[in-house]
Amino acid sequence: MKTIREDVSVHELVKRFPEALHIMVDLGFRDIQRPGMLNTVGRFMTLKKGCKLKGIDYEEAKAALAKVGIILQEED
Repeated sequence: MKTIREDVSVHELVKRFPEALHIMVDLGFRDIQRPGMLNTVGRFMTLKKGCKLKGIDYEEAKAALAKVGIILQEED
């Protein structure tokens, strides 16, 4: 099982688990495929903030990542 804190940036999430990129694109985060986007906005955007911004259900995003073994740990 691969775990990471849910308050890490999207950039860090994808850096540690590259397979997360394709899952996020499938969920609707298509902008992170654009050159430079992951390295700029992705450095301060968390998955939770991104979901809120894009109108994507956060629990659905967590479940999609969990299907490939990426578990987001809740903040303390």
